[in-house]
Amino acid sequence: MRRKSWVSGIAMIAILALVGTACGGDDTSGTPTATSGATGTPTEGGTYRTETQTLANTSNLDPTGEYYGWAWAWFQNLMIRGLYNYNHVPGEEGAVPQPDLVTEANISEDGLTYEFTIRGDVMWAPPLDRAVTAQDIEYAFERINTASLAAYYGNYYCGVIKGMTCSEKSTKPVSGIEVVDDTHITFQLENPTGDFLYRLAMPAAYPQPEEVAGCFDTGGDYGPYLVSNSGYMYFGADQQDITSCDTLKPHPGFNLEKGITAVRNPNSDPSTYDPAMFSNYLDGVQVAINSNVDDIFAKIQAGDLDGSFSDTPPATVEQEYATNPDLQQYIQSNEGARTWYITMNLLTPPFDDPAVRRAVQWVVDKAALVKGYGGSLHAVVATTDTPPSVLADTADYDPYPSEGGAGDVDQAMAAMKESKYDTDGDGQCDAPECSGFLLLSSNTTPWTNMNPILVQNLQEIGLQPELREVKPDVVNAQATTVNKLVPMSFGQGWQTDYNNPYGFGYFVFNAESIGSCEGAYDEGLLGLEPEQAEECGIKDQFDAALANYPDGKLPSIDEKMAECLALPAEEINACYADMERILMEEGMIWVPWSWGKQLVFTSSSVTQYMFDQNAGDNGWAHIAVNNGLEPENVA
Repeated sequence: MRRKSWVSGIAMIAILALVGTACGGDDTSGTPTATSGATGTPTEGGTYRTETQTLANTSNLDPTGEYYGWAWAWFQNLMIRGLYNYNHVPGEEGAVPQPDLVTEANISEDGLTYEFTIRGDVMWAPPLDRAVTAQDIEYAFERINTASLAAYYGNYYCGVIKGMTCSEKSTKPVSGIEVVDDTHITFQLENPTGDFLYRLAMPAAYPQPEEVAGCFDTGGDYGPYLVSNSGYMYFGADQQDITSCDTLKPHPGFNLEKGITAVRNPNSDPSTYDPAMFSNYLDGVQVAINSNVDDIFAKIQAGDLDGSFSDTPPATVEQEYATNPDLQQYIQSNEGARTWYITMNLLTPPFDDPAVRRAVQWVVDKAALVKGYGGSLHAVVATTDTPPSVLADTADYDPYPSEGGAGDVDQAMAAMKESKYDTDGDGQCDAPECSGFLLLSSNTTPWTNMNPILVQNLQEIGLQPELREVKPDVVNAQATTVNKLVPMSFGQGWQTDYNNPYGFGYFVFNAESIGSCEGAYDEGLLGLEPEQAEECGIKDQFDAALANYPDGKLPSIDEKMAECLALPAEEINACYADMERILMEEGMIWVPWSWGKQLVFTSSSVTQYMFDQNAGDNGWAHIAVNNGLEPENVA
């Protein structure tokens, strides 16, 4: 283990195996060191100032439903402590859940019972001013289980923990969760779930105080009133009147149209923290809204801001930093667990033919797309759907190898010759279905730089798409609506929910996620069943596509994913590696063209910058500045 023993008996063996697959070394305790851009020794004090064009969100920063990566980084680094959290550092050491509130854990030999003892000395911020209890943790699961609170990733708990369905009309105790007293909580699972600790490390599972959160029964409403139990709280939260629901007002430091401001939580006790997880150098963090991206980066260069947020820098600024040796140290480019991909729909000609999908896998010039996207600071060529940071066992797996990722037209033509849509066997798709099919892509940069490259690649094997460039949200809405049957889409990426292949792949590859036929991120319809096709109004197309598959079923990883999930920890990765081969060689609904990076520019005031591998964003818990500024409210 990297830190103290925290699991006993048979459970310890399982968890040691789980952690051992993802990280090395025996001891990483103590304060982390900077990833890059360090200009001095990190010390306490100062305020990290940043600006962004928008604070995109799904649930108004209500932890029950919020699903954006930057918000998870905000919660886990600054605002909320849970049973498990992360070390908020890059690479393998930042990808495995670590105990935070937990002091002792016991897992039954059958993998169905998880018993936890938690700290009794972690306090809620003012004005709540009481200890965090096991009841607060249980209440978080009551919220997940309530339909009106819109738990976007409730699938990780509902149908997993006994008594959880995500369909309750109001919050009520969960039968599979037992609170023995303030510091003891037990979970009973329906089936063994090898990555359950990862799920407990997600923000929705973090404690929430019923006195305040219970005032809100609609998804997203709790966000502006969130009570912290971590190192920071929203500006002005200590002035909140919690004597009744009617007296509550949004925190002064919370306004997603103007910005958010975090300040130190006076109830935060340094002795309760693991320093490998939290350094808490900063006195505050300010994230202001600024629609002018040129102005944002000019302020960074002038030292009026400490760093960028998630906005793409202007090309001239990026070029200046990349070519000036004095500025290169302020570029923070870190590979997250995100794949950018091209989708092909299994039901739509000509992609209903596996040979055509295989030919496309071979022909795409991924290197050219990466260059069009902005180059190696922004992404690297991908060879698998699941990033290697999530599944290290496939790091050397490349089923469609080519020189530098530039594609292989000869191999593509050889694959196309096996297709019924190549009517004369010359390696060119020449049937009527090969022309005029919809290629849906974004009308914003850098996609407009890359769209012509993809069209030209497809033309090399006879595919003649009708390119339609639309707003990014339209690409998403159209591609995830099942009965639209979009043949091919471009301009989308997917980031893992947690660093485990189930956390990456469930929503985008498992047919269960198709759900209501809208918002189905399994865009290629991998594993679609007849009943789902009937419900979504595409049964005719479904029946026609089955003619291309001898066993009368669409390619699927559903059974394999369920098999892997139930395995002991030491066997999980090998099983998921087999699943990846099914995805890449049988399903082929994605062409994974790049693994994305998070790009941040900092100023000389940042004495330590840190990337949070789990959240794929800023590791606020370890960032330090030397500007000596007190936080000012930007909301």
